Amino acid sequence: MKRLIILGCLLFSQFSFAQEYSAREVERPKLVVGIVVDQMRQEYFYRFHDRYVEGGLKRLMHDGFMMQNGHYNYIPTYTGPGHASVYTGATPATHGIIGNNWYIRAKDDDIYCAEDQTVTAVGGSESSGKISPRNLLSSTITDELRFATGKRSKVVGVAIKDRGAALPAGHLGDAYWYDGKTGGFMTSSYYHEELPSWVKEFNNRKLVSKYLDQTWETLFPIETYVQGAADDNEFESPFKGKDRPTFPYDLKKLQKDNGGLGMISSTPFGNTFTVEMALAAIEGEQLGNRGETDFLAVSFSTPDYIGHRFGPQAIEVEDNYLRLDRDLARFFDYLDKEIGKGQYLVFLTADHGVADVVNYMKSERMSSGSLNTKTMMTELTDFVNQKYGQGDWISNFSNQQIFLNRELIAEKELSLEAVQKEVANFILKFDGVKETYIAEDLKRYEYTTGFKHLLQMGYNHKSSGDVMVIMEPAWLANAGKGTTHGTGYTYDTNVPIVFYGWGVKPGSSSRYATITDIAPTLSMMLKTRIPNGATGQPIVEIVDAK
Repeated sequence: MKRLIILGCLLFSQFSFAQEYSAREVERPKLVVGIVVDQMRQEYFYRFHDRYVEGGLKRLMHDGFMMQNGHYNYIPTYTGPGHASVYTGATPATHGIIGNNWYIRAKDDDIYCAEDQTVTAVGGSESSGKISPRNLLSSTITDELRFATGKRSKVVGVAIKDRGAALPAGHLGDAYWYDGKTGGFMTSSYYHEELPSWVKEFNNRKLVSKYLDQTWETLFPIETYVQGAADDNEFESPFKGKDRPTFPYDLKKLQKDNGGLGMISSTPFGNTFTVEMALAAIEGEQLGNRGETDFLAVSFSTPDYIGHRFGPQAIEVEDNYLRLDRDLARFFDYLDKEIGKGQYLVFLTADHGVADVVNYMKSERMSSGSLNTKTMMTELTDFVNQKYGQGDWISNFSNQQIFLNRELIAEKELSLEAVQKEVANFILKFDGVKETYIAEDLKRYEYTTGFKHLLQMGYNHKSSGDVMVIMEPAWLANAGKGTTHGTGYTYDTNVPIVFYGWGVKPGSSSRYATITDIAPTLSMMLKTRIPNGATGQPIVEIVDAK
């Protein structure tokens, strides 16, 4: 009898310890919301601050913890690599997404970052359906959350751009993106055989038609928009069917010549549409209300479309951010009500920043310029033909990388490194080219500072080119109206890193941090494994705050 009592006490104590240990281990928020704003500079938090509402971006600034000196730590700064790096905690050197598209030597063709020819469209047009995360070579924080809970946690990625949904959702989540041909959200057979009923119901609301049946006018009197250039200027690219890039924009009239239902991407109502889809996902999947920690990854693609067309100095960009701020305030109010204030965790960042419009910078007497890459590559072709004999020596030029014909170089019994050096030295003669680096050096040496380091973190041994080109500050390739991104300069790298909600104490830091620190920070907070390729470090100001 005594033995039974002792045994019972031991079992009870072990059971009690297991319960206590388990409770500590699974202490997590009800819902994690990852927000990536496509093409957002850190400065937008301050530049438009006075007209933000209290519940949107100001809420994150004042009640969250912000790393004010957050940066991308590799080149090139594009959408696909950006989303992949945020969620893997790794750079393209590891996760393999080295661009939105990149050249594949073996195929002598390009590949799209989220392309998957083995899957088919579900709920949308076939041309938009060959999408999955299979090109992503490392795990994401969303994958690790699923593993940590025996796949009981749900992960949903939502974005207008397919890559903005598929890469954050990881290998184990569900992803939905917008199809401009049908006006609804879709997925692929990688995720489902048919659309879930809640997605069908959402698409049946035909929201895009309603949004495009109106006029985009400024929220405030246009004369009060004084943060950048005048509304009517020569730096911006107007919509087709409109002579000048000026307000107002009659969307009902313009949509026919500007992508039909796809035009929603280039208006602030694309953000509103994305929020509506995010809310539908929460309700349809009961995210955050199932007794498990769920993850909703939302990417706002619209700022990138507007930013490319008009540039960061434009009234259109300012108005878009003022409207996005109000959309976020409504979104956060919903989370307060349905999930519970303090019961959900939010982080907000961007996939890259943006360069100023070249001609705008020139008009302000700033050093700036446009590199004509067609001329550069024509002269380079002539140079290598004269030096090595006629042949197809250059296989491809993309993402500011030159791919040499390695088979021809080997056939001619030439040194690959010597040819790389000749090409790199020749390219330096062009105005606007600041530096060039060769692949063999990026393989051989370990760089810790400067552009060499940024290039190395973006250099994948199997996929990247032979010669990497760095342009001068404020220079762009083949620049015209509007602008782009992709460089390692601060206007492209300095992006928001802010956490808010569950487990986060308000504050800020000017310490240098990188976007690859986001996933490891989440791993510490959610008590999961760090993604398997991560090179970032937890943000101690957040995870160690008492």
